[in-house]
Amino acid sequence: MSSHTSEAKPATATSVGDMRRSAAAFLFAGSRGPLIGLILLCLVLSVSTDTFLTVRNILNVMDQITVIGIMAIGMTLVILIGGIDLSVGSILAIAMMVMGYVGHPDYMNLSLPVGILAGLAVATLCGLGSGLMITAMGLPPFIATLAMMSVARGLANIITDGSQIVGFPDWFTSLSIVRHFGFVSLTVALMILLTVTTGIFLKYRATGRNLYAIGGSPEVARLSGIPVRRLTNWVYAVCGLLAGLAGVVLAARLDSVQPSSGLGYELDTIAAVVIGGASLSGGVGSIGGTAVGVLIIGVLRNGLNLLGVSPFIQQIIIGVVIALAVATDAWKRRAK
Repeated sequence: MSSHTSEAKPATATSVGDMRRSAAAFLFAGSRGPLIGLILLCLVLSVSTDTFLTVRNILNVMDQITVIGIMAIGMTLVILIGGIDLSVGSILAIAMMVMGYVGHPDYMNLSLPVGILAGLAVATLCGLGSGLMITAMGLPPFIATLAMMSVARGLANIITDGSQIVGFPDWFTSLSIVRHFGFVSLTVALMILLTVTTGIFLKYRATGRNLYAIGGSPEVARLSGIPVRRLTNWVYAVCGLLAGLAGVVLAARLDSVQPSSGLGYELDTIAAVVIGGASLSGGVGSIGGTAVGVLIIGVLRNGLNLLGVSPFIQQIIIGVVIALAVATDAWKRRAK
C-alpha cells in the first residue's frame, strides 16, 4: 500500500487576493451602487472646489460623521430585522444629560467616567424599553420608538430644567481633538473599530446571520428556532447603547451637553442606512454599505458648505437623496 503525504502550500498571491476580495465582499455586500455614487460625488466636488480634496478637509469630514456613523451602526441592526428607531436622537440627548449631571462638578460630581457609564446605562434601558413595547405590548416599531422619542426628550429636559452643562476635563475633550499618528482621533478610531467589529459579527456569527432571517420573515425565523423576541429586544438595546455612545462623542466634541442635542439625527441616521443599500422591509443590508451611506451624507454636506450652498437648500438636497434611495430599494424589491 502506497502512502501519500500532503504538504501545506504557502499562500500565493491568488489566495491572498481571494482573501482580500472576500473581506471586501462581506463589508460592502450590496453596496456597489452607493460606493460608485460616493466616488462620483468626490470627483465632482474635487473639480468644483480646490479645498475639498485636501488632507485637512478629509480629516474634518471624518470628525463630522463620527456621531452619525456610530448611531448608524445600531440603526443598521434595527433595520435588518425589519424595524425602525425614531428615538435615537432623543436617547443621545438623555445620555448626554445624565453623563453631565452625574459627572460634572456643578451637579452630582461623581467623576466623569461614572457619569459616562450612567449615561450609557440609561441609553441602553431606553432602547430596551422600545424593544419591550414592540415585543411585549405588540406596538408597531414606529409607534413604540416615537413614544420613546418623546419620553427621552422630556426626561433630558427635566434633568437640568432645560439648561446646558458646560466645561469638562481636558482629557475628555482631547478624545476628539488630538490626532494620533497625525491623522486619527480616538473618537474616529472608535467609529472605525465598531464598524469593522459589527461587520464581522454580522458575517461570521450565527446571531448576526439570524438578524437577516428575522428581517426576511419573523414567523419563519421563529419556527426555525430563532428567539425572535429576545433578539429584537437585544437589537433595540444595542441601538440605544450606541446612540448613548454617540452622545458621549458629541459631548467631547462640543465640551458641553444640552437637552436639545440630537434633533433630527434620527433622520440622518436612517437615511445613511437606506442610502447604503439596506431595505426598510428588512433582511437586506450591510455594515459596509451603511459606512458608505454615512460618508455620502457627510461628504455631501461638507461639499455643499464649501460651495456656499444655503443650509435650507442643503435640507432639500438631502431629502431628494433620501427619496431616491428609498425609491431605488422599492424598484429592486419589485424587480425581484
